[in-house]
Amino acid sequence: MPTLLESRGLTKKFPGVTALRDVAFALRAGEIHALCGENGAGKSTLIKLLAGIHPHGSYEGELRVDDHPVAFHSIRDAEAAGIAVITQEFALIDELSVGENIFLGRAPRRGLRVDWLTLHRRATALLADFGLALTSETPVRELGIGQKQLVEIVRAMDKKSRVLVLDEPTAALTEQEVAVLVGHLRRLRAQGTACIYISHKLDEVFALADRITVLRDGASITTLTTRDTTIPVVIKHMVGREITDLFPRRATSAHGGAGFTPASSTPDGGDKPRPTTEPILSVRDLTVAPSKNAPPFLRDVSFDLHPGEVLGLGGLMGAGRTELLMHLFGAWGHRVSGDVTLRGAPHVTPTPRDSIARGLVLVTEDRKRYGLVLPQSIGFNLSLSSLLQFRRAPARLDLPAEHVRNQHFFDALRVKAPNQQARVGGLSGGNQQKVVLGKALMTGPTVVMLDEPTRGIDVGAKLEVYELINRLTAEGKAVLLVSSELPELMGMSDRILMLAAGCIGGEFTRDQFAQEKLLAAAMGRAPVTA
Repeated sequence: MPTLLESRGLTKKFPGVTALRDVAFALRAGEIHALCGENGAGKSTLIKLLAGIHPHGSYEGELRVDDHPVAFHSIRDAEAAGIAVITQEFALIDELSVGENIFLGRAPRRGLRVDWLTLHRRATALLADFGLALTSETPVRELGIGQKQLVEIVRAMDKKSRVLVLDEPTAALTEQEVAVLVGHLRRLRAQGTACIYISHKLDEVFALADRITVLRDGASITTLTTRDTTIPVVIKHMVGREITDLFPRRATSAHGGAGFTPASSTPDGGDKPRPTTEPILSVRDLTVAPSKNAPPFLRDVSFDLHPGEVLGLGGLMGAGRTELLMHLFGAWGHRVSGDVTLRGAPHVTPTPRDSIARGLVLVTEDRKRYGLVLPQSIGFNLSLSSLLQFRRAPARLDLPAEHVRNQHFFDALRVKAPNQQARVGGLSGGNQQKVVLGKALMTGPTVVMLDEPTRGIDVGAKLEVYELINRLTAEGKAVLLVSSELPELMGMSDRILMLAAGCIGGEFTRDQFAQEKLLAAAMGRAPVTA
């Protein structure tokens, strides 16, 4: 196949950092080419060059389309060459309809007026061609994430795009939505559209991509034919070392940290962890509604969490995992009934400030919306939840002490940035996640609730998060871990609770972990295991 898009010797520098160094990349017509690398490896910078976001003249090296040099000075120039980029943050306007978004900036006209009849007729035909059961008049705000992703693709393809760049397209999709997206990408490939596919989900990459280019520290390390390589080989190229155990075991016992002893045999043949301490967090018959007069969303939820334990919390999207964590933290819902006990005392109507003061902290799944103040510095964000530690007078902070404490976590978490004064919004996703974790740990918690802590970060950063979890439990802290990835839940948890439609659908100890059992429980098809 001929080369459609190529970069030669691309080098891009920002103040204090070289984001790309002599990057070579070639995309063939009609192929799906995966771009893999750790957070901060240069993937986002590369696609911004390809999309004209970083204009010609701001970098060294050459871009070529159809073997001819090109100079993109804007996004419009790249689109004119047939290159469309779909980022993780959708470029859709929620208040407009699906049809209006598809033809945004290029609506068909009749004289000086928009030809609405033609716009909606053409949009309906495009949606039908993609098999989307949507009406052109539907407001985008009513769509799910997966549907928004496909509307972005429909818009790009109607622009006659020859190259489709997808940045983490499945990070927030359900399995069904992923299957629909993959089907459309394969159909587009068969029609000759080329695709650059960026994802940290390597099993997904291997199922879809024809070739894989690995970036590390801003340099292009290798390009591999997918059928001729393996996931461990790609990981080794990504991180520069071999990772033999993605889910490192804690050394204290077979069932977890300081609060657990090895499994003991039970009459029914199942091995169950035997706690040696009282629960640090106890939830009994918890029923919660979104607001005071609304019907319950969580119903009769009960569990115990012990020091040194990782309790996994799984379930399908909408099952109530995030809502449960946010309610325990004091940030969501009206408690209809039930009891919550934290460190031996009732935890009745907490606020986030109360929860933090009592040693309960939440690392949110949406770090950009709830976890970080993006325009501010790393140091500002790290100490944001623990400023009372540094108060020396009603209106004065001990800034040197704050800086020293921030630096400790900056170094311990190995944040890749020049210093803690760097703007957190300019960091890669994995390094932003480290800052969110550091902010939580600076409060000195005893219970750490982690909601999708590895979503959208690379293999190396994931390993660092897993090692951090192990250090927390080794110190006797308790971890409540929410994850949509079953291998992650099984690899890191001592026990797993599966939520199904706001209720506990099943409880499993390590010897009972199996993906089919967990999925059945998530769909409400398995009895609760006592």
